Amino acid sequence: MEDIIQAHQIFMFYYPAILVPTTILIYDHMATLTEEISCIWCRPKMLSAVLFLLNRYVALLGNVYGLIGYFLPVSLEVCPTYTLSRQVLIFSQTVIVCLILTLRTYALYGRSKRMLAFLVICILAFTGGAATETFGLYPITVTNLPKGGGCYQTYTAEATIRLGVAWVTLSVYELLIFVLTVIKIFKIRGLLRLSLTRSRRNIIDVMFQDGKCFATSVL
Repeated sequence: MEDIIQAHQIFMFYYPAILVPTTILIYDHMATLTEEISCIWCRPKMLSAVLFLLNRYVALLGNVYGLIGYFLPVSLEVCPTYTLSRQVLIFSQTVIVCLILTLRTYALYGRSKRMLAFLVICILAFTGGAATETFGLYPITVTNLPKGGGCYQTYTAEATIRLGVAWVTLSVYELLIFVLTVIKIFKIRGLLRLSLTRSRRNIIDVMFQDGKCFATSVL
């Protein structure tokens, strides 16, 4: 019981850190809705556009759905179902991101069939292993937080390791995409053109434009 009370106190402290980013995300969706309708919804749907929309709205749904567990009282009977459904949303969003990265890398490598086959095999292996570890049968205790709080789940050490392995597996795939992108950047730019004195745009500029510096910090 003391652990649950302590967890509730921690959640109360971090509530603003949870609410503020989600509020900004919702505001961003509302502010860019007009451009989204004109640039995406009113045009023929390509695979990239479909994946973009899925990622955009699954992320929004997942964040709003997550707020339910933090701010609204949920009955003990509903908590296991809520926890599982939230895991499904988070896992689905991660898979969608991996698919977007796969499609992007496939285009970057000149629509190489070999590269596509390699990436498909990797993503099936990584996501299959991650799904097994995430949704496998392992002991879990789900309770309610006091004072009208949401669901609180506790895991055994074995379950914690298995969940950690699942996310590490997906991170390995993202690292693979990062390495492939950097390699392609070097090949396209040419090593002799990467210096500050011989080119207006060096490799760091390209990586910033490509978002790879951010990806490096995340990884």
